Amino acid sequence: MPETQATPDVPDVLQRIVASKQSEIEALRPHGAELRARANDAAPARGFEAALARHPNVRVIAEVKRRSPGAGDIRPALDPAALAREYAAHGAAALSVLTDGPWFGGALTDLAAARAAVSLPALRKDFTLDRVQVDEARSAGADAVLLIVRILADEQLADLHGYALDRGLAALVEVHDAAELERASRIGARVIGINNRDLSTFRTDLAVTEALLDRLPADTVVVSESGIRTREDVARLGRAGVDAVLVGESILKAPVPGRKVAELAGAARASDVRG
Repeated sequence: MPETQATPDVPDVLQRIVASKQSEIEALRPHGAELRARANDAAPARGFEAALARHPNVRVIAEVKRRSPGAGDIRPALDPAALAREYAAHGAAALSVLTDGPWFGGALTDLAAARAAVSLPALRKDFTLDRVQVDEARSAGADAVLLIVRILADEQLADLHGYALDRGLAALVEVHDAAELERASRIGARVIGINNRDLSTFRTDLAVTEALLDRLPADTVVVSESGIRTREDVARLGRAGVDAVLVGESILKAPVPGRKVAELAGAARASDVRG
């Protein structure tokens, strides 16, 4: 486990999730060659970055997630393919699919089913710590992977970012504060997710995104994550120049998830703020 994971800044639940990932990675290693071969043979990835960048409206990345450690069961009986079709029909620009099993109730089969049902690009949302997970994601059809700066040492972050791009995947590099943003910028991250949730306290505040935006180059694709519940939340972020929002719980808890997507997807993005 990298040193950055064993600090007081990383809450216990996150350390436990990362520890479970290490066990999964060891189980994957004997299949590394097969996963690389399948990744090499996979169809070209769909353009995750292009789906989000420089649109008149804030783009919505709609999440497929059954549960979370904080919220418990959210939508345990969801059908990934049906949900993806509903999202696409109501204006989602991309999918985010939780593939972690023990903590979020997901699986790679959810990713494959959701992506096969629509033409949208799909992010594999998981805790990526090793190249073998990148190959696994690509072989399952992912178009992008999540890299959480907080759980990766600098060398790991740079290596996984470069490896994902070499594999034809986009990388959503997630940060929460200025120090993490600086680390993401040093590796040349082109798609940066700003998590409004402090993983130490689990408090969310949209001002986290607003405070970091002026530190980013104008051509960076910025995704705001967590704490986004209403059309006004998206409009507020759009006025600040955010390109996209990643929304899970508020969509999944809505009586009709697609209608919630449509509500959030209509907010304008200010093109005169960041270009």
